[in-house]
Amino acid sequence: MGETLKDKTTRGLMWGGLNNVVQQGLGLVFGIAMGRLLSRSDYGMTAMIAVFALVASAIQESGFRSAIANLQHPQHEDYNSVFWFNILVGTGCYALLFLAAPYIADYYSTPELTLLCRVFFLTIVFSALGTAQSAYLFRNMRVKEQSQCNMAATMVSNVTGVTLALCDCGYWSLAVMQMTYIGLNSLLLWRVSPWRPTLHIDFGPVRRMFRFSSKLLATTVLERINTNVMNLLLGRYYTTQMVGDYNQAYQWSSKVMYLMQGTLTQVTQPVFTNVAEERVRQLRILRKLIRFTAFLSFPMLFGLGLVSHEFIVLAIGEKWQHSASLLRLLCLSGAFVPLCTVFINMLISKGRSGTYFIITLGQCLLLVALMMALHPYGIRTMVMAYVAVYLLWTLLWHLSIHRLTGYTLAAFMQDIVPFAVISAAVMAATGMLTSAIGQLWLLLATRVAVATALYYCVMRLLHVKIFQECLDFLHDKLRGSR
Repeated sequence: MGETLKDKTTRGLMWGGLNNVVQQGLGLVFGIAMGRLLSRSDYGMTAMIAVFALVASAIQESGFRSAIANLQHPQHEDYNSVFWFNILVGTGCYALLFLAAPYIADYYSTPELTLLCRVFFLTIVFSALGTAQSAYLFRNMRVKEQSQCNMAATMVSNVTGVTLALCDCGYWSLAVMQMTYIGLNSLLLWRVSPWRPTLHIDFGPVRRMFRFSSKLLATTVLERINTNVMNLLLGRYYTTQMVGDYNQAYQWSSKVMYLMQGTLTQVTQPVFTNVAEERVRQLRILRKLIRFTAFLSFPMLFGLGLVSHEFIVLAIGEKWQHSASLLRLLCLSGAFVPLCTVFINMLISKGRSGTYFIITLGQCLLLVALMMALHPYGIRTMVMAYVAVYLLWTLLWHLSIHRLTGYTLAAFMQDIVPFAVISAAVMAATGMLTSAIGQLWLLLATRVAVATALYYCVMRLLHVKIFQECLDFLHDKLRGSR
């Protein structure tokens, strides 16, 4: 069983990683194209309403994907109950938001948002159609199939968005792109999943799971408010252009952040659930995942912060240069978010959705209070406070895990500090070595090459175990493909 679980985990990380590399790679290419074609205001328009769609999608999913994953032997009735529940709730959420669209437009003093909301919020219904199928694949760790669906949907939706942007469709390009991604992904999940719903509807399984899933639902809603609180308030207090500046910075930091986070999410909870009765082994797996995450997350996010100015200006133009300084700040907190993802999935696997909710609620309340209090001092001050809260909450997530697993703060620091310090030192050295380069293209290329080479050399010289294990894994895969 140990070997089987290890194989599943490795394969899941490989396919999850490939999926996220492809998604974020396509996001990079098409994001550059969209950034050049669309205005700051276009991005601001969709950013202001995204939080409503995200919260509604969380309500229709209601935490049942994770609840099913925690069941030892889920049956057809469990999936069927979740499927019909999601359809009913998703349709109801869309109906309510359809009626609320004029009020959302009034809140932002932007009449054009009424029609945009009513069309864009169809994503909630599209998402509901694929939730049970996604839960089936997730529970059975069929990451390859999920990844293939995501990659195909990403490609088609990005091509659609760029095509519409070339046709001067403005913010509608972003709305239709998102709708295409969610709709096509749900359709493809139906194709690869063997499970099918039946008309024998029994909401008993939903009621039994709801005690656990309801806390996940509430927590997911709070999380989505946390990540979008800036867009929600900036749209109220500032112009759509300023919202666009922040949203562009957040999008680029999140592309790198989700490269790690998305990979981990697809495997960590099922893995922890499989070893739930083996405390020592579970702690060993947790620490290894934390080291693996820190090994990749710190250099990637700190590196993006290093090249933020030249990347933004070269990729999407001078009009977005205000986003560069915000991006640098967001990269600091973004480096720690994947670590929190590992902790959160451990909490969920332990059935501690209540703890998950309380910690997230505290973060949400503090963020909203700080953002409302600091908005007169400018966007940069708000972002600095936002980053500080996320850094502080990393320690709170660890504290919650320490009580369950015995993972001490000293051990946590031992696992992450070397990678954080080495990454920061590598980026500082790279910045100094390349500071005299004036040509932006040359500066960007040189910084990426120098930082990558320095980090590789340091890992080699220090004989870092997780680094060697990654090299051995890649070597085995390349040798096996011949």
